[in-house]
Amino acid sequence: MRKQSLILSVAVALIAFSTACKKENNVVNDRPLTAAAAAHTCGDSTISGVITSNLYLGDCKIYKLSGIVYVSNNATLTIAPGALVQGIKGAPGGTLVITRGAKINAAGTQTAPILFTSDQASPVSGDWGGVVVLGKANINQGDSALVEGIGGTPPASAYYGGTVTNDNSGVLTYVRIEYAGYELSTDNELNGLTLAGVGSGTTVHHVEVYKSKDDAFEFFGGSVNASYLIAAYPLDDMYDFDNSYSGTINYALGLSDQTRADKSQSNGIECDNLATGDSTKTPITKPVINHMTIIGLPNATLASTTTGAPSGTGRYGRGAHFRRSSRFDVRNSIFMGFNTGISLDASVGSGSGAPASNTPCAYFRGLSVLDNNLVHAFTSPYGPFTIEGSSACLTSATLYALATNLNGGYVSADPNTDIKLVAPFGTTAAGFFPQSTGEAFTYNAGAFTFGGADWTVGFSRFGN
Repeated sequence: MRKQSLILSVAVALIAFSTACKKENNVVNDRPLTAAAAAHTCGDSTISGVITSNLYLGDCKIYKLSGIVYVSNNATLTIAPGALVQGIKGAPGGTLVITRGAKINAAGTQTAPILFTSDQASPVSGDWGGVVVLGKANINQGDSALVEGIGGTPPASAYYGGTVTNDNSGVLTYVRIEYAGYELSTDNELNGLTLAGVGSGTTVHHVEVYKSKDDAFEFFGGSVNASYLIAAYPLDDMYDFDNSYSGTINYALGLSDQTRADKSQSNGIECDNLATGDSTKTPITKPVINHMTIIGLPNATLASTTTGAPSGTGRYGRGAHFRRSSRFDVRNSIFMGFNTGISLDASVGSGSGAPASNTPCAYFRGLSVLDNNLVHAFTSPYGPFTIEGSSACLTSATLYALATNLNGGYVSADPNTDIKLVAPFGTTAAGFFPQSTGEAFTYNAGAFTFGGADWTVGFSRFGN
């Protein structure tokens, strides 16, 4: 079979050439494709530069991202169900950026998911950059901000934000993103999936990020809603919200990597208004989270790691860290296996003259909500619900008393003693369901409900 390679440059010029090649193996890295997925036997196509007109990626070729690839000029990138897109390892790391006004139409199916992964035969975290979507929705940094992780002078706009709450950046459904998080420079990594200023007109559901070197999902402002998300074994945080994100997350799973932790601390949720903690910047970050399961470590020894790989200073943080004047609405969720379950941080933000966070005060005044959650921590007596820093509104004791009126708080050597999931520290979706007895069943909390369907089937690494 002839192998055709397409190089998309700044003008999206197509240059074809032929070599002898045949690909008949239906295994992508260590993950077999589902029966309905394509065999990818039509050769490779390399994509680079800036895409300025509509482009379609089918399910037969293997598409390779060389460097940072931008979709710009209001173009739409359409990716077929079952398509395979690989980031080429090496500087500056294969990355896909959908700029403001452009769209991605990546509508996979349960039996033919779209796979973004490394081009390496033995992939590891950080091989390539990840997927970045930039929109025109509200942020609290004016109408424009430069997205984190992309430096220098990019050939297309890397700015996000605006005033279009219902902005539509396209579709991401039944998509898996693996081994992303390329480190462009020291402490400057890309995330698995970055959604920056993305509006509520965008469709995001059934997306898994697997083994990212930075955060799995990061939401920089915007109002996009997302459901059925899996953050599996990231080095840093599972879900990160900041810069005025205000969307809703329904049904989400987060799993800690027990073999490594980040030097900046690996959390289930990290949530800021701004890095400075300035509560006068509006809109204020306030994610709405419903039916999320965050699973940390199986024992206190692992959770207390301070010299973890890969840096030698890696450590695990909290089930959820709400800080820097952020707000939140968290319901029907489970946090387990960290030294601290949910932290409301009153510490001073970063930067000279930065104010103390009013995150605890927002909760005390009813501007933030914790309702019907199950929260475990290894530390006591207030490990499940904790104030960090000095708050004018709450102490840890008061927070614990208030929070446990509407939630379950547990301090035990075994995180699962009271919550009772089937096997929460395993690697299959069946383990994340509640047992027929226990608090998860009673509260109907978590990403999976007793007797409910396994929504990870087909597209993820866990439901097959």
